[in-house]
Amino acid sequence: MKRNSEKELNMFYNGGLHKHHSGTGWRPLKKRVTTASLIFFFFLLVSALVFLGWIDASIFLGSSSSTDKPIIKTTEKSPKKQEFPLKCTKGNETQTCPINYYPTTTHNPDRPMSSSNETCPSYFRWIHEDLRHWKHTGITRDMVERARKTAHFRLVIVDGKAYVEKYRESIQTRDMFSLWGILQLLRLYPGRLPDLELMFDCDDRPVVPSKDFRGPNAGPPPLFRYCSDGWSLDIVFPDWSFWGWAEINIRPWKSLLEDIKQGNSRTKWKDRVPYAYWKGNPSVAPTRNDLLKCNVSNKDDWNTRLYTQDWVQESKQGYKQSNLEDQCTHRYKIYVEGWAWSVSEKYILACDSMTLLVRPRYYDFFIRGMVPLEHYWPIRDNSKCTSLKFAVEWGNNHTQKAQAIGEAASNFIQEDLKMDYIYDYMFHLLNEYAKLLKFKPSIPQGAVELCSEMMACPAKGTWEKFMVESMVKSPSDLTPCTLPPPYDPSSLQGFLKRKDKSIKEVEMWENEYWKNLNKKQ
Repeated sequence: MKRNSEKELNMFYNGGLHKHHSGTGWRPLKKRVTTASLIFFFFLLVSALVFLGWIDASIFLGSSSSTDKPIIKTTEKSPKKQEFPLKCTKGNETQTCPINYYPTTTHNPDRPMSSSNETCPSYFRWIHEDLRHWKHTGITRDMVERARKTAHFRLVIVDGKAYVEKYRESIQTRDMFSLWGILQLLRLYPGRLPDLELMFDCDDRPVVPSKDFRGPNAGPPPLFRYCSDGWSLDIVFPDWSFWGWAEINIRPWKSLLEDIKQGNSRTKWKDRVPYAYWKGNPSVAPTRNDLLKCNVSNKDDWNTRLYTQDWVQESKQGYKQSNLEDQCTHRYKIYVEGWAWSVSEKYILACDSMTLLVRPRYYDFFIRGMVPLEHYWPIRDNSKCTSLKFAVEWGNNHTQKAQAIGEAASNFIQEDLKMDYIYDYMFHLLNEYAKLLKFKPSIPQGAVELCSEMMACPAKGTWEKFMVESMVKSPSDLTPCTLPPPYDPSSLQGFLKRKDKSIKEVEMWENEYWKNLNKKQ
């Protein structure tokens, strides 16, 4: 599996319309105009007005009713939408960010932004929970500096411009595409984010344990990453693959979401293979190796069809067998974590198949808004095989309910996780975070100004392709969706208890199923 070249990574860091008048006024006609001439002139005038669309021709054709009125159309043109094209330097010149790259306003003065009048999806409420630990103390510079211990980079936004101080290499090019996504956010909402400074860790597992920061004045270090868990305080952020995973040829999310939608339509749910499907790399975690024990064999059939993905071999064959839109062919799809949370989660949930979600430890930014038995079917992590077999049996005996669960998840992903909301989530998270800062963000001495040109212009191959494909070309005409208020303690506890009750209900059904089955044997 190839990665981007070191050179690319180093380059990434280091005529109007005028009116004329003759000045001569109209003069009264001296010659008598005949009636025929007047009629002819009137006919020409009306014809011209009809041709220009200023008068409805049906008035003269007799097709309008007595109550119809002439339709007067305006010829005023809408202001042209502002665009941000890439401005790559040619030849051997060093690539730099264009002057006045980010406008000071968010829109063309002749095209003011409109309010979206739309409330963000409910999972946005978890932004308040993720930042709650700093609500009363605020975030000091010392807290931010203590987050540097494991961070891959520091991001600073000052006056609408982005600056990056890089500390260490990330896995593959996670850091590059995460920063690319933030740059696209600045292109979508230029000048709207306040000044801020943060640390970002691109590794999988959270590293800020809550047990080390107890008490009202504990002051945990604010560290951004892709997932967290119930024992950690890491702040979750959309992962890099929303702008493409170049190393394994997974397209940017906006394009891929449409591909999966088309893939769903190829095979109706009732015609899909009535087993649970999983394909992935089992070597990244013990829980995945444990899952492989549930594969069909001469001895047992746990209603599963499990496949090992060899990414090295796939790379050699041009990824012909790994198109995600071609994998929506089974009624049930299994999600199981890897070393931590897995990027595959959103791809599986988008497939219209009922997702069998092996009880996870980690969460990303959106899964907390999804509900068992509504969006997915919960699977035990300590008894996967029996749990999977029962889930498929239940689904095949309750096909309408199973199909409805699959479609609810797919609709959630297609509607509530579309790219517009990804940017809005990023916007609100960063905006709320910036409100907590107790210091004035400043540009570090070793930081580099970053813009789309600095990243996309020197990029090659798939990296360049995905950046161009996912680039925001114009600022939004609408404001971000409205951030919903935080949960009050009782509402949050009620929501969590409802989810836990659904999981226990499934486990009760499962226990009863195996109890009755054992009695028959």
